[in-house]
Amino acid sequence: MADTTITPLDDGPYLVKGPAKVVDASGNEFRAEGKTIALCRCGNSNTKPFCDGTHVTVGFKSKERAP
Repeated sequence: MADTTITPLDDGPYLVKGPAKVVDASGNEFRAEGKTIALCRCGNSNTKPFCDGTHVTVGFKSKERAP
C-alpha cells in the first residue's frame, strides 16, 4: 500500500501526497488517488476544500511544526 503524507506548508495549505479520499460534510467524495492536492487552511478559498491561493492575498500566517 502506498504511503500518504500530509504536510502543512508555511503560511499555506496542507499538501497531501499519495492516495487520499476527501469527503465533505454531505458525504460527497473528492478522489485524489495518485495526485498531490492542496487543502485550504485559511478558510477563504473559493474552491474549498481545496486551496486556490487566496491565503497569499489575505495574509494567512501559520508555521506549524510537529511537537
